[in-house]
Amino acid sequence: MNRDLLRKLPAVDYLLRDTRVSDYLRDNPRRLVADAVRIVLEEEREYIKKSGLKDYQFNMEAFMERVRAQMEKIGRPSLVRVVNATGVILHTNLGRAPLAEAALKSLADASLHYTNLEFDIEKGERGERYTHVEEDLCRLTGAESAVVVNNNAAAVLLVLNTIAEGKEVVVSRGELVEIGGSFRIPDVMRKSGARLVEVGTTNRTHIRDYESAVTQETALILKVHKSNFDLIGFTAEVSFQDLAELGGRSGIPLMNDLGSGSLIDLSRFGMKKEPTVQDAVKSGVDVVTFSGDKLLGGPQAGIIVGKKKIIDAVKKNPLTRALRVDKLTVAALEATLRIYRDELRAVKEIPILNMLTKPLSELTKKGKKLVKVLRGISRDRFEIIMRDGCSQVGGGALPLQEIPTKLVAVRPKLISVNQLERLMRMNQVPIISRIERDEVVFDIRTLMDGDIEIVVDFFKGASIE
Repeated sequence: MNRDLLRKLPAVDYLLRDTRVSDYLRDNPRRLVADAVRIVLEEEREYIKKSGLKDYQFNMEAFMERVRAQMEKIGRPSLVRVVNATGVILHTNLGRAPLAEAALKSLADASLHYTNLEFDIEKGERGERYTHVEEDLCRLTGAESAVVVNNNAAAVLLVLNTIAEGKEVVVSRGELVEIGGSFRIPDVMRKSGARLVEVGTTNRTHIRDYESAVTQETALILKVHKSNFDLIGFTAEVSFQDLAELGGRSGIPLMNDLGSGSLIDLSRFGMKKEPTVQDAVKSGVDVVTFSGDKLLGGPQAGIIVGKKKIIDAVKKNPLTRALRVDKLTVAALEATLRIYRDELRAVKEIPILNMLTKPLSELTKKGKKLVKVLRGISRDRFEIIMRDGCSQVGGGALPLQEIPTKLVAVRPKLISVNQLERLMRMNQVPIISRIERDEVVFDIRTLMDGDIEIVVDFFKGASIE
């Protein structure tokens, strides 16, 4: 019976000759239109197979409407702008740190034109791509030298491979972290060719644990910052200074994986004290790795700073070429670092820092405006209130830090809260929010310039009737 019904489906060529397809063929390659027709045909074919129908009539009008929707889907880019109303500032799934305007301008210039990426203009000869960011990194952190690769996991892998391939690396058990995507420090270490030596216990590690683990096979002492979790209660860990002193006595370099990394002391803005890159360098750490797209607020990158002898060896490692950054990353990172020359300017112009430090009074004012507008256009369909809430830093940074914020909470009257959340996600500019207390909530802290207008336009739309 299914075979008889399936024969009622027209052929692709027949459908492509239909006059209703002519507009698509005029504006799009024939192959794309044929692909859309085939996709919808296959959907219809699967429906017939699974439905158990006794009879079936092909509906050309409905079919062509689905082809139209499929063509629109094919025509849309996959990577699109979204509104982050979740309150997670460094939202990994939403691309982490938005870039500063200066970084965007630098990106555009580097994209549209040739650059001196690896050309020394003064000498008229081949140059090095890292020179464009190395000077600012050294000035800002106090390090002797610096190099940049494509992310922090790559930075850790590269340093371990350079210094400790075939040898031992001593790490506290309490610092063997797992980062996003199930990547674990022991796994990265194994791929680098280094051998892991665990010391201490999950909650307590002492300097004597490190001292007893050091042998002639020890090439490196590694300290990993617990940036994506915290240990509380009966705990103990060894300071940078004590580990640096041990490294100096034994002739073993000390590495610090800071993870998120920060160039500004955020405790001045009421947040938990996080070690800055400057703190690590000043304490005597030989090499520090951290991300460019988290608390620094720049593009995705793995930044390595430290003693010149170590960085020179890292630059010569063949893996460095495999992990190197392109001109766009260099352009955006250089522009971001230049903003940090003035900390006040950095807090104002780098979106992540601006969100983290924005006063509650400003969020209240912004939230009240949004509530007033939404009530004016949709009071009969939604209950809308503003209440207190907490934002999160995200991106594996400051896991216990809750930042006071203002939430605009929307409770639909005609549809379910899950239906509303889905409709927002399917908006032309997707609006990503969260659900609490059977309400869709918009965290004002993570709404950027222009986002409120997108939210308002959505609630004006007929699609939520």
